[in-house]
Amino acid sequence: MEVEYSKRPYRPCVGILLINAENKIFAGQRIDNHLEAWQMPQGGIDYGEDVETACFREMKEEIGTDNASILAIHPEWLNYDIPERLANKLWHRKYRGQAQKWVALRFQGTNADINIQTEIPEFSNWRWVYPDDLSSLAAPFKRNVYESVLNEFKPFLLT
Repeated sequence: MEVEYSKRPYRPCVGILLINAENKIFAGQRIDNHLEAWQMPQGGIDYGEDVETACFREMKEEIGTDNASILAIHPEWLNYDIPERLANKLWHRKYRGQAQKWVALRFQGTNADINIQTEIPEFSNWRWVYPDDLSSLAAPFKRNVYESVLNEFKPFLLT
């Protein structure tokens, strides 16, 4: 029996705020998105996996490198609802959105280390963006979460 959209739980997920030496943030354009929306790497936390392990696994899976060190982990879980029509196409209609634990990391590699042509590509393009530009590039339903993440990790983004 299918659960009504509003009663579905949130999918546990890790979000990755990857900061380079110029204090810009990694953003990727989803390969399956017809919008001009960009996002930070993110992905589900597997059963039995802790946040740090999920963070480095997802980074490697999505951008081909895990050459980074953790600066901080957001103290709260941040939730967002995915529009119902989209949520009905994802995860077998099991979730209405995601509950994310965000991790700020300092990228220690070079641009050559980043490879979005991974085993299962998620991004069609990528770039480093200024923190002030990030939220406006994101899908509208993610913008409040992105603002919270940027606010929490602001000390790491100052030059």
